[in-house]
Amino acid sequence: MSVRFTPPFPRPHASKSSMLLRFWRGWHSWIHVLFERSYTMKMGEIHTPALDFYIANELPLVRRILETEWKQFPKHDFQHDLLLPLIGNSVFSANGQDWEDQRQMVNPAFGHTALKTVFPMMSDAVDDLIAHIRGLDLTRPVPIDVLVTHLAADIIYRTLFSVVLDTAGSREIYDAFHAYQKHSQRASTLRIYGLPMLGFRRRAEADARRIHAVFAPIVHARYAATHERGERGHDIVQSLIDARHPQTGAPFTEDEVMEQVATIFLAGHETSASSITWAVYLIAREPDLQTALRDEAETASGGGPLAYEHLRQLTRINNVFRETLRLYPPLAFLSREVTCPVQMRDKHLKPGAMLVVSPWLVQRNRDNFPEPHGFDPDRFDDPDQASACRHAYLPFGKGPRICVGAGFAVQEAKLAIAGLLRAFTFDTVPGKTPEPVSRLTLRAKDGVLLKLTSIEKAAA
Repeated sequence: MSVRFTPPFPRPHASKSSMLLRFWRGWHSWIHVLFERSYTMKMGEIHTPALDFYIANELPLVRRILETEWKQFPKHDFQHDLLLPLIGNSVFSANGQDWEDQRQMVNPAFGHTALKTVFPMMSDAVDDLIAHIRGLDLTRPVPIDVLVTHLAADIIYRTLFSVVLDTAGSREIYDAFHAYQKHSQRASTLRIYGLPMLGFRRRAEADARRIHAVFAPIVHARYAATHERGERGHDIVQSLIDARHPQTGAPFTEDEVMEQVATIFLAGHETSASSITWAVYLIAREPDLQTALRDEAETASGGGPLAYEHLRQLTRINNVFRETLRLYPPLAFLSREVTCPVQMRDKHLKPGAMLVVSPWLVQRNRDNFPEPHGFDPDRFDDPDQASACRHAYLPFGKGPRICVGAGFAVQEAKLAIAGLLRAFTFDTVPGKTPEPVSRLTLRAKDGVLLKLTSIEKAAA
């Protein structure tokens, strides 16, 4: 075991804050509400004027909520309300039979995300990003989070629509989603405390419309091409247009296709952008590790372009990405609803209460991982931590509602990290340590600036 360093995270408060302080801290970031005992407790609770929260950290409780009794704990209406302007009632937010029907309808679409099938699209997008970065002024630090967000959005765009996302569309999505996270966070915080939402909900709805406007014309054109002219493509959006309800045989309406597209786009780009950004930052902190990872990629590829068959040899890059997901899970909190009276430990939970499983807390609990706040990619090869890596590692969730795109995300990350490492060296910028904040996803508050140097120039 060798923790290399402790990357940034909000130092927990000594004790639980007053309701007023919890409100203020939660206004900006949910992980900033946590206190020291949050990271070790088996089960905690917080009560607000409008909602009762229970946070389950003990692994048997986590397994019960997400795996063995998952039907008893559907996604909470709070999460549905948080995402409604952006993804509507799609497969991510639906519950019960509605979710099962939608999942059956969208399953064929994920055939287009088969890892070998999408590899060329991912590879081309990485090459395009590298070419774009080489055209920048690299004497100045670059916002790596913006660049990686463009890459992740471009990859899912190519998979969804068979077209390349332009820079203007990418920047609009980045800016609008950043605003959506802030406005929806504040609307939700006000709702939790039973207060008026002060227009933040309307602002979030406007932000969602900005995001939809980037790809709505494509969905409209493809929907019309299929239903009016019988034209067909071979990608995810075509599978969604072709999908039929398992009982009624009815297709998705155009609005429903938009909701599913928005869900896949959100899940397929925002979470990947968050985790790849943090991975690149962590690698920039460790020059020796950076060199070793670059050598691994060169050895795997034989000095040529990376091929699909080479990815399985990128074991150290894979461990770095897994450790990144452990430290910075894109979804820090998974909310579920109590549907009937239930006893958990010494607490009696009533229907309507929110039950939270937090990958952020479970994966940073010292009962699960030694030195849990430290960066140690080698822990995934440590036999003493094998059980924790199986049971206390849940960045993609657990159980039947585990993220269906986990393999897609891991392949994308390995290819992006290897490609960027082979083209550039990374260095951190003094005085620019990123601060993680948890809203809808986990991001750096003011972005991530890094100094990039072209490998050719570094060698010269």
